[in-house]
Amino acid sequence: MHNRSEHTRSAAHLRQLAQQLLDQLNTVVLGKSAQVHDAVACLLAGGHLLIEDVPGVGKTTLAHALARSFGLQFSRVQFTSDLMPSDLSGVSVYERGSERFVFHPGPVFAQVLLADEINRASPRTQSALLEAMEEKQVTVEGETRPLPHPFFVIATQNPLDQLGTYALPESQLDRFHMRLSLGYPDRQAERDLLKGQDRRSLLTQLPAVLDPADLAQLQRQVQAVHTADPVLDYVQDLVAATRDGRWFVQGLSPRATLAVLRAGQAQAYLSGRDYVAPDDIAAVLPQTIAHRLSPLHNAGRGALEQVRAMLDATVLP
Repeated sequence: MHNRSEHTRSAAHLRQLAQQLLDQLNTVVLGKSAQVHDAVACLLAGGHLLIEDVPGVGKTTLAHALARSFGLQFSRVQFTSDLMPSDLSGVSVYERGSERFVFHPGPVFAQVLLADEINRASPRTQSALLEAMEEKQVTVEGETRPLPHPFFVIATQNPLDQLGTYALPESQLDRFHMRLSLGYPDRQAERDLLKGQDRRSLLTQLPAVLDPADLAQLQRQVQAVHTADPVLDYVQDLVAATRDGRWFVQGLSPRATLAVLRAGQAQAYLSGRDYVAPDDIAAVLPQTIAHRLSPLHNAGRGALEQVRAMLDATVLP
């Protein structure tokens, strides 16, 4: 096992690894480099990721590929209406031989939890996951147990008009740093998919590009990306616009403001810069805030379109 001092890589080497990670993911998830970039930025910013789309476009493939490439230990849970909170967190079982209760940890005790079709689970199970996401711990039978570090939830969900789905509560949506949508592949990407290797067998061969120590170091580098006062003003102007009653029912929380800044820093880092530009903030804003906002009823637009309209109306520094 490396100790921390032996395992500190140079800044240049880390940047190289981040680029290698992106390249590797793009060989598995074809024709979606912008979404892959955002997904990596989300994890480098230390956030949980929600991928929302119709079944069969590669949501789970992207989630698996991320966990493998980041070198993190992961577990996958298929969320269903009868999934109980204890199915996630684990249970204590009485063992006659030792005459005591022994805790058997559930799948949430992983560095990455792939929560497949999260909106098919009942609100009770969703709120159990909420504690894990927010507190990085779970309480089982009155005892609080810490989760591994790092701990990420990569969740997929189907559009809400599908049968048997429960809308995620706003409090849970707010815990996701970003929400992405993959969309259908373009014609060339789909052709490559038809002619190429099966995605599942590709996933099993994916090497880990990073390990948890590299990831921790990368995250520290992302947080160190410089943000000048005019860019901070721009972030605050955008957040103030969400709160002024012209665009949305309710504005963004300070937690969401911080999420925008962190995502902007990760975007800048992955673009090879050590400072945040206004364009970095604009690039990550829709994915970082649209799922936290409800447009005014007379807007005639969805949250994503409304965010883009607000972005266009806000003066760049």
